[in-house]
Parts: sequence; structure tokens; C-alpha cells
Amino acid sequence: MRLKPGALLRFYSLCGLLVQGSQGQFPLTQNVTVVEGGTANLTCRVDQNDNTSLQWSNPAQQTLYFDDKKALRDNRIELVRASWHELSISVSDVSLSDEGQYTCSLFTMPVKTSKAFLTVLGVPEKPQITGFTSPVMEGERMQLTCKTSGSKPAADIRWFKNDKEVKDVKYLKEEDAVRKTFTVSSTLDFLADRSDDGAVVSCRVDHESLNSTPQIAMQVLEIHYTPLVKIISSNSWPEEGQSIILTCESKGKPVPEPVLWTKDGGELPDPERMVVNGRVLSISFLNKTDNGTYRCEAKNPIGRNSTEYVLIVHDVFNTLLSTTVIPSLTTATVTTNVALKASTSTSATATSIRDPNALAGQTGPDHALIGGIVAVVVFVTLCSIILLGRYLARHKGTYLTNEAKGAEDAPDADTAIINAEGSQVNAEEKKEYFI
Repeated sequence: MRLKPGALLRFYSLCGLLVQGSQGQFPLTQNVTVVEGGTANLTCRVDQNDNTSLQWSNPAQQTLYFDDKKALRDNRIELVRASWHELSISVSDVSLSDEGQYTCSLFTMPVKTSKAFLTVLGVPEKPQITGFTSPVMEGERMQLTCKTSGSKPAADIRWFKNDKEVKDVKYLKEEDAVRKTFTVSSTLDFLADRSDDGAVVSCRVDHESLNSTPQIAMQVLEIHYTPLVKIISSNSWPEEGQSIILTCESKGKPVPEPVLWTKDGGELPDPERMVVNGRVLSISFLNKTDNGTYRCEAKNPIGRNSTEYVLIVHDVFNTLLSTTVIPSLTTATVTTNVALKASTSTSATATSIRDPNALAGQTGPDHALIGGIVAVVVFVTLCSIILLGRYLARHKGTYLTNEAKGAEDAPDADTAIINAEGSQVNAEEKKEYFI
């Protein structure tokens, strides 16, 4: 049969349209990641479809669904949606064996396919810390190991001590060839210190399957150590007659037994004034005999420790006030005595008075008070010199008499005396007044 030219042209045009339409049809898929035990959704879409069938097959090339018809007997696989433009299925309770490449096929001429890779994440098991013994003696080496299994890909382990991350750790990763999962372990190595007592050591496992909620294992450390001893004094400048309280602070684990107080290597010499109440030593009415080295000793089952305090009792700080005495016009006596210590001897005219401004526990002499005393002494001395000068000045002078008047021309002494104007024979009675 011979076709007309017009009919032949129309036939070629129709074939061209069919070929062009089939070239515009192409299935679209996406890779899927799911946690072991979860549900995976596989979707295949076609933008342009002229009633062509769609099919999903597993990594073993077994058909799962052909359009809306189930081909594989697996209760975990279900149809979600089937149309000319989409074929979606779900796989529940996914296991590690379900991982692989799934294929969506569009039955055109030729058949077109699209691949979707299903990744299954292995969830790591809850970590465990091993290698810990309680209690641990101070200075001993500790090796703590944190271990977790079943992760895919390998999990990450991090160590923390009281919420502060420890970086210097060992890391080991082992793969299970059968299940293709990993067992991960990490070791924390350190020397036990008293500062670690009560510290919380934690091992944290991070993995993408945990949805930002890491798994954590914790261990509280218990460290035993010898006592640490310290003496605290209530008075930094003890003086005679005052009191002092010495407190012995001791810290250890186990808790130290009651402390022992000694003086200069022996027992306390005066139990009536030196009273021990637990960790406190009280000494009343201090004197020079209390000077010495006081030792506080504490012990526990781990060991013992001690510390010393040197007690120096200082003299009481005193001030003697000055006294000024001027008995008469003929004499001026100034007596000034100053004593800075109670043991200094003074004259009979000095009066010993305790300085009311002296504070218990002062650490040195009051320079302002000493300066005031020196100023008073200088002032009183100057006043005494002025008074003495005035007194001497009023008693100094030249006394003139008329006894020798007219005696220059007398031939002898008897005649001079008789002719003198000041003789007692002719002279009028004279009086002298001294003021």
C-alpha cells in the first residue's frame, strides 16, 4: 500500500511528538537517612507522564511495588500514594540490612530509572565507665575507660570533670564486620589529687542518631588524703594581761580525729589559763612565760600532719605624764620624766598613768603621742629658763654709798673716817630697800 505524501507527513509528525514527549518524562527521587528502628519514606515523582507505569525495587532488584500493586510479601512495606505522577512507599522498623540503593523505574521506551540511597544509622548503646575503685588514695594513678557499641558510623566520646572538658585522652575504634557497626572506647588517665574529691567525672557519647541528646555516664570520685592543718590567731599583737584564742583548722578524708595541742614540744604548762575546747586553745591573762612555739597536730587513718604558731607576748604600752614644780621666786625646778614601758623606773615626782588611747593588739608605738610629749617637755623647759632668767636679772645691780666721800685729802685713815660725809658721827640715818 502506498501512502499519500500528506498522510506520510502526518505520520512522521506524530512519531516526533511521541519521541519528544517520552524525552520529557524522567523520574525524580531523593536519598533518605533513617535511624535504625525508624520508618523510611521513598518517593518517586514524574512531572510529565502519559499514563506510564512506575515501579520501586530494593537493592537486591526485587520489585516492591508496581504502580499500586504490591509485589513483595513484606509486612513492613506499605503503599503511601500511587498516581500517574507519583509513587510513594514506606518501610517501617528499618534495620541495618535495609541500607542500600533503591530504584524507581519509569516504563517508557527506553525505560528510565532514578536511584535513591537509603542510609540506616546505628544507635550507640548507653556508655559505661569501668576501672574505678573507691576510695582512691591521693597520689595513686587512675585509669577510667568509657565504652559504647552499636554505633554507625562510629560515635564520638568526650570526657568532662565537673563540666570542664578533659582533652588529653586515648581513643580506640573497632568495627564489627558482620553488622558493620562500631565499638568505641576512650581512656582517661590521671593522678588522684585531694582537689578531685567529690568531683563528677562524666563520659558523653555524641552521635547523629541521638538528635542532639547525647548519652552520658557519670562517676563521683572519692579521694582519701592526709589532714591539712592551719592555725588562726584572734590577736595579731598580744600584750601582757590580754587573752588570745588559737583555732586549729584541719581538713582531711576521712575526717581527722580531735587535734592535739603542745607547747615547746611538751604538754601545756598552765591548764588553768590554757584551756582546750575541741580545736580551740584559749589562753587568758598573758605574760612573758607564755612565749613559745605552740603546735597543733591532726591525724586520720591515712596519716598525720601538724603546724606551729610562735607566740610573742609584748609589753604593755604606757605613758608617764610630766609634772612641773616652781616652789618660790628664788628657785625654779622642772622635773620631767617619760616612760614608754611599764618596767622603766621613774623619779618620785613622776606619776605613772596608763595611756587610755592605747589599743589592744596595736602593732607599734604611737608616734603622734610621743611627739606631743616631746613638745610638752620642750615647752616646759623653755618656760623654766625664762623664769630663772627673770629671777637672776632682778637680783643683779651696782650698790653705791657715800662712805668714801671727802676722804681723798685726809692725811691718814682715822682722819678720813672722821671727815667723811658718810661717817656715822655726822651722817643722817640712811636706809636701803631691796625690792
